[in-house]
Amino acid sequence: LCCECGQAHPLLDNHLYNFQDEVDDELICHICLQPLLQPMDTPCGHTYCFKCLENFMQEYSFCPMDRKKLSFQQCHKSSLLVRNLLDKLVVLCPFKAECQQSMQRCELEAHLQNRCPGFKKYKSELQRKKNPISKGKEEPPAKGETNTPKDPEVPSGGSSLVAESSGAAVVSLGTAEPGLVNPAFEETEEGESLGQKTSLVAETTTIEIHREDPEEELGMRIVGGKDTPLGNIVVQEVLRDSVIAADGRIAPGDHILEVNGVNISSVTHCQAVSFLRHPGPVLHLMVLQEKGFSNKTAQQDSACTNREVIHVTLVKRDRSEPLGIKLIRKTDEAGIFILDLLEGGLAAKNGKLSRNDRVLSINGQDLRQGTPEAAAQIIQTTESRVNFVILRQPGVQLGEPVEDGSTSNSSSSSNGGSPVHHRRRPDQNHYRRKSNYQKKTVAIKKEPKESLGITIGGGRDNKNKLPIYVTSVQPIGCLFRDGRIKRGDVLLSINGIDLTHLNYYEAVSALKSNAASHSVTLKALEILSLNSPEPSLDIREQGFSWSPLWITWLGLPSYLHFCQDIVLSKGNLESWGFSIVGGFEESKGNQPFFIKTIVPGTPAFRDRKLKCGDEIVAVNGVPAIGMSNSELIPMLKEQRNRVTLTVVSWPGSLV
Repeated sequence: LCCECGQAHPLLDNHLYNFQDEVDDELICHICLQPLLQPMDTPCGHTYCFKCLENFMQEYSFCPMDRKKLSFQQCHKSSLLVRNLLDKLVVLCPFKAECQQSMQRCELEAHLQNRCPGFKKYKSELQRKKNPISKGKEEPPAKGETNTPKDPEVPSGGSSLVAESSGAAVVSLGTAEPGLVNPAFEETEEGESLGQKTSLVAETTTIEIHREDPEEELGMRIVGGKDTPLGNIVVQEVLRDSVIAADGRIAPGDHILEVNGVNISSVTHCQAVSFLRHPGPVLHLMVLQEKGFSNKTAQQDSACTNREVIHVTLVKRDRSEPLGIKLIRKTDEAGIFILDLLEGGLAAKNGKLSRNDRVLSINGQDLRQGTPEAAAQIIQTTESRVNFVILRQPGVQLGEPVEDGSTSNSSSSSNGGSPVHHRRRPDQNHYRRKSNYQKKTVAIKKEPKESLGITIGGGRDNKNKLPIYVTSVQPIGCLFRDGRIKRGDVLLSINGIDLTHLNYYEAVSALKSNAASHSVTLKALEILSLNSPEPSLDIREQGFSWSPLWITWLGLPSYLHFCQDIVLSKGNLESWGFSIVGGFEESKGNQPFFIKTIVPGTPAFRDRKLKCGDEIVAVNGVPAIGMSNSELIPMLKEQRNRVTLTVVSWPGSLV
């Protein structure tokens, strides 16, 4: 009998189990017609047992289900989520006469070896048959032969691959992110599963945008900034017939890292808008573009000169604790590089690792030509001390400031020399963007024919279901003379008529009809910015069709939010395909959850409704407020084929 499953089967065949309940057909191998063992995914989306597929591919070169061309090297292990589901299937002990125990499939071997009276009796009888006199050896002779590797290695690797071993990662859920990567997911499933199975392909690209009119807007909306949980500047939308659309290389979800040589990965939202709105005939953008999930081969190493080697040790409290590091492969240089350190993560608190550091080795394992997923696997299997050897370019410091006050350099821009400071004091209110507004009631006397003198935008028929807001105060009306209503104010009511649920044309009609009165009473909200805009920002905005910045909307009270339900569906082996950041942290309190990344080719990407910068309010009707990242991500992972996200979507800042 096999010492792992307790049943008789040929050495090269799969183990046999007596399952307590009928197993879902989605978890059945269509070669052996038994529940999957060591499941392997094919590129065409089918899943088989490792041994079944290996034996089949020795004779054939196509998928057993759809007969598409296939080689075993193209297949990879199923996600950690799927493997865990299979391991948790309940089986019965095969020694029914002596043992009536049931347990998870992954626990059967230990049960047989240590607790099962039936298997103990079998081994004793086997030993007596082998040697009626001696009672020494108890191990069955076939033990070494019947034990098979539980995790067969499948060649994998990749160029330009992002792997995250932290808690805000890609919520890859189905395939396990650097969640982010936070990693999303990671730390979350992405960190575990992508590290072992596949990686998120991302490329850093420099794009040159030309404008015939140096003042012409680029035509894209952006979200994020270091004063928000998103951190990076992310493209939310590209407008039709715009300069960016005509160029065709920038897409929603791209992260903008540099503008004309200036690093904007550590600036506020308002500062980023100012840089992107700067006029000029040519604009140089460095962007990080995610391409989806892939397995590729490693690139060759490149020379490493004029750099210093640094040794860094991070100590995990337990094996599952994430380090909070995003790793990436570049298209133009071999090796693994640190893309980002997650705020509040172990690496960020330690303060010795920095962005753009190249990882040479982890725990003595050479990674000079390694991949992010290989690094993630080493980190995840380490119990406590994680020893990094990294290579750093002297004079280049792109790292996050750390809470213990370690120094962090600032870099100067190449277009005018104005510095972009990366050092921030820990007591700044980064990420603490709560409702921040001032209510005001404006009662004025006026002539019946005198105009209010304002223009408005928004309305619940707007794509983003915005409240009515003031886009301009003209110098010819009574409100300009009064001076209390300003551009950007949200209008709540006029003469007692509620404006918050009206569409644009209904609001215009209500304002015009009440403007004919001798007295007008307006109730409004003034959104107070926690960070003053750059002095040049408002000046540059005059050339735009004005609308509030994305960060302004985050200050609105919740009763003005327009929530919508987005329903996503996926297959059993798919990832949901988005990453989240935010949530409750002791040091920062309650923060909103935001969509940071949407991965091409995934259900979230195909649905087209979810956007970067959207705020998650609830999952399947359960409010997300007060939850931590580590609470919401498992809730998302539990949803097998369908999930309903309640989100609030604010339009990104136009640049």
